[in-house]
Amino acid sequence: MTTKVTYLDNSGFIVETDSLFLVFDYWRDPAHKVVKSLEHQPDKPVIFLVSHNHRDHFNPEIFNLGQNHRRVFVLSNDIASNKIRSDMPVEWMSAGDIAENLPGDITIHAYGSTDAGVSYVVQFKDGFTIFHAGDLNNWHWDEENTESEARKAKEHFTNVINRIADDRHMFDIAFFPVDTRQGENCASGAEQFLDKFEVHNFFPMHFNGDFGRACDFEEYKLSDAAARRSTLYCLHKPGQSIEIKL
Repeated sequence: MTTKVTYLDNSGFIVETDSLFLVFDYWRDPAHKVVKSLEHQPDKPVIFLVSHNHRDHFNPEIFNLGQNHRRVFVLSNDIASNKIRSDMPVEWMSAGDIAENLPGDITIHAYGSTDAGVSYVVQFKDGFTIFHAGDLNNWHWDEENTESEARKAKEHFTNVINRIADDRHMFDIAFFPVDTRQGENCASGAEQFLDKFEVHNFFPMHFNGDFGRACDFEEYKLSDAAARRSTLYCLHKPGQSIEIKL
């Protein structure tokens, strides 16, 4: 199977498979890739997934997209329901929830976050899996946090990924924050995630424009096993795409 991954902005991506479109955390789409992609595949259903209510992850404009397609909106429960029409096909998600009977015969699992909302695992019937972290990360700030605060942040993050690891150990594609505002150790959450799970194709996100540091993969502190099994991609310009054969 060939899967096309397109970067939108911040933590937003389109994943196009043979059976459907998945649009993660749409905020802005300066290259208009969602509209263009859907126009070219009018019979392919689209699922919009939103991890939480922060304005750089959720834009109500998604409800105006793909109106000629079969659509489903998978939304974190922290999004205000008064923003959504009652006739919208919505799956509301909190950590631990599972959405089934979706287009493309996929199942979506919601897991915890270390910030707002949830993280998502998309499971295809053939075993193909996608992870989108939302704002799940080891959120500590080198120049601001005390050692105790940094330790608590790591413990919180470790608890969440351990819970995910209770259910699964491998992802074909993973999208994960590498926010360079955190300082020298901005990739520490990504490093721990890549060491914890077998990730075949990894995409950093949420790097606030400083993609050079987020994509300096030679500086990532990875185990030999993680380095061997993972291919790391840098999509940083809105509209950039790559096709992955799985």
